[in-house]
Order: sequence, then C-alpha cells, then structure tokens
Amino acid sequence: MIASSEAEKPPFVPLWLLMSCLDVIALRGTSQGWGIWRVEILSAQDFMEPRGLKRKAEKTEVTEPQNKLPGAAPSLPTEPALYSGPFPFYRRPSELGCFSLDEQRRYHGDARALRYYSPPPTNGPGPNFDLRDGYPDRYHPRDEEVREGLDHLLRWLLEHRGQLEGWPSWLAGAVVTWRGHLTKLLTTPYERQEGWQLAASRFQGTLYLSEVETPAARAQRLARPPLLRELMYMGYKFEQYMCSDKPGSSPDPSGEVNTNVAFCSVLRSRLGSHPLLFSGEVDCTDPHAPSTQPPSCYVELKTSKEMHSPGQWRGFYRHKLLKWWAQSFLPGVPNVVAGFRNPEGFVCSLKTFPTMEMFEHVRNDREGWNPSVCMNFCAAFLSFAQSTVVQDDPRLVHLFSWEPRGPVTVSVHRDAPYAFLPTWYVEAMTPDLPSPPRTPSPKD
Repeated sequence: MIASSEAEKPPFVPLWLLMSCLDVIALRGTSQGWGIWRVEILSAQDFMEPRGLKRKAEKTEVTEPQNKLPGAAPSLPTEPALYSGPFPFYRRPSELGCFSLDEQRRYHGDARALRYYSPPPTNGPGPNFDLRDGYPDRYHPRDEEVREGLDHLLRWLLEHRGQLEGWPSWLAGAVVTWRGHLTKLLTTPYERQEGWQLAASRFQGTLYLSEVETPAARAQRLARPPLLRELMYMGYKFEQYMCSDKPGSSPDPSGEVNTNVAFCSVLRSRLGSHPLLFSGEVDCTDPHAPSTQPPSCYVELKTSKEMHSPGQWRGFYRHKLLKWWAQSFLPGVPNVVAGFRNPEGFVCSLKTFPTMEMFEHVRNDREGWNPSVCMNFCAAFLSFAQSTVVQDDPRLVHLFSWEPRGPVTVSVHRDAPYAFLPTWYVEAMTPDLPSPPRTPSPKD
C-alpha cells in the first residue's frame, strides 16, 4: 500500500473496510492440512487508500425496470492493490449435511448422487480417455433456462433448521449463498473478461446472496458455439471415466452423461466477522483419502488442454489455476485432479494439484494472483453488503453489479424481476420468529 507523506491528519478509512480488516489471522496451507501461523492487529494506516484514488458513487448504466427504488448508490473498488494485506481469518469449513439432485433435477435430502473417486492404475499405460465418446447421443444437458436461484439450498435449510447449532441466532447473522457465487467474488480483483450481478435480500437478519444472469452472459450462453458445447460435455465425460457409483467398483463410461444429477455439500465457515453457510456441488469422494471426514475426502475433477511450452504453463497458472484454487479452497477440498487432453479430445495424462500448493506456481510471478487479495476483497464485499442491505424485507433486493476494471455498484429494487426468496420459504420460516414481548396491561 502507498502511505501518505502528510502527517497532519490520519487517513480516512470507511467503517465497513476497517471492520473487515481487524483481527486478521493468516492461514498457511500444506499438503497435509490447514494451519494458523500468525495473528496481527492492523491499524487504519495499514489499509488507507493510495493517494489520488477516490471512490465515486456510480450508477449501473442499464435500463432499469419500473420497480427500481430511489436511494444512495455507493460503490466498492476492486483494484488488487487495495486488498494486498495479510490473509484474513477463514474458519476451516465443516460439513453440515448434503443433498442430491436426480436425473430430473428433483431434490433428495441424502447422498444418493455421491460418486467415488476411482482413477486408473498409476503404473499402467496413459489413461487415453475419449472425451468425445457419447456426444451428443448419450448427453442430457440441464435446462439452463430454468433459474433455480437458492431454492435447493433453501429446501435443505428448511429441513434442518432445528438441527443447526446455535439456531436461530447464528443464522440471523450469517450469509447464505452458493459456493460458486463466493468463487466469483474471490476472483473479481483479477477477472478481466466477465462481469457479474448478485441480488441480496435480508430476511430475519440473514443476508441471502443469489446470482443474476447478466444480459451479456445470457447473450453469450444463447450464442454458445458448438465447439464450446462439446468442451463442456468433455468435462462431464471426464468425471464419468474417473468415478464409480460404489466404493471399490470400476467406472462405467458407457452410460448417459446427465448434468441434472448433482451431489451437493452444505458447509459452515466464517470469513473475518462474517458467518457463512453455503453449498457447492462435489464431483466425488476418495474412499482411500487420509481422512474420510468431509470435506477432506472430496476431490475436484477438471480438464484442460495439453501444455507444451513455459508460456502456456504460465498462462494456465495465472488464469485457470486461480479459479480452481478459489473453487476448492472455499469448501476445503484438498485436491484437484486434472486430465490434460490433446486436440483430438483424448486425455493423455493426469496431474494432481493440491489446493494449498497452487499459489506456489505464481508466488514469484508479477502477473500472478495472490490468495490474500482474493480473500480480503471477498471479506470487504461482505462487509459492504452487510452495511448496505439493512432493511429486513425478503421482497426488497439490492442488486450488486460489477464489470471488469470498474467498481461494484448498487441499485435497489422491489419484487420482480429480482426478488428471489420464494414465498414457500418465507412463509415456512416466519413461524420461527420469536414472539414480540407482551405489553403489560394496567391489571398486571
């Protein structure tokens, strides 16, 4: 950070940023686990803004629906230099439960969709997996026009609300969302291609975050070229080669690839002062992992094109590995197993990337990414959102919007099209509210 040479006045630091940067605990990961390595109390001077950088309130330049409400439009800067402090406190994630989605995308509150990691023998020939096999004849993609929001996670929450430790006071201060939404926040300071929108509503004290598809993302999805569709299939096909339905059995790649099916873990953590309850899809569990306790036994599976030069590897480490790290670090998944494919679509080699060692590939790269920046920005955004969304109303939505190289901006809306907490959830949760204190009568 750049310190001011003017000593007459202390620097101005917004309260939300200051609160998110106090009592910072940095984490150091090893291939064996997670560890706390130092505690530092930071002063406001440590997080002052660089001279010449001013935060301006900006409005999102889009056509807004008629139900947009007037109000202040604060903004949050995203420049990496502003968040390059020590690593913030992040509680090791613990799994609260799980649920499954079947071939018709129906919810089941169990682990029936969980698959088991079953890689090929390491002493045999190369994997030689044909990732084009079955495309498109044995491919059933999920209908992306159906916007599910937080619905599946909310259903799990309803079923287990009485079993959560510290309920309901703990949830009242928590942030509830999908792991993928938090992943986008982590990578925002380094993202240069795709913007995002997150709708936020407060209900019974809990802050809910749900992604809104941007017009640009929708246009890109609808115009998705055939080659990209096939590449998406290849990622799912790779999972079919690497996973079995039962422990100890062999994978069966002859079946249909149905992307409706999913196994989701529900996790609890805390970033800085922000309790988190989030859910994310899990590719498989390793029955031979050193620890069989979720999420330490989970494995993330990825595919990438083969790399043939140092320059290609640098680009891979700078961009793709950042997203793999963010996606796996948040839920505490220890390993990402990558299949590297050739131009013909065959996986020729496998490589395991321990999550806690990914940063080592870019530590000395000036164009690389920094985990502290990612987590500090996410913590700052959560503080920003908590201080912005103050009214407890499930029909009121604050829409946080961001485009690369710009600040996060906010607009306020009521009801459709941005309200995302379903009526069935709001009505089912309302009886859990404590009764208001009785007003004493004159006879008391």
